[in-house]
Amino acid sequence: MKYITGLINLIISLVVSTIIIYGINIIAGFAGADYSFTHGETFVIWILMAILVNNCFNK
Repeated sequence: MKYITGLINLIISLVVSTIIIYGINIIAGFAGADYSFTHGETFVIWILMAILVNNCFNK
């Protein structure tokens, strides 16, 4: 049961981090900024944001 809970938390963290990253990018686009990320940069940002979201869930 612990593994299922951990897997669910991981999936939720990855989905929420994706929403946050693209939300920030869209808001910055409305402000006039033009950001283009490579695949590697996007992956690193995505994983770091997922870790941050996961740590926020644990508190």
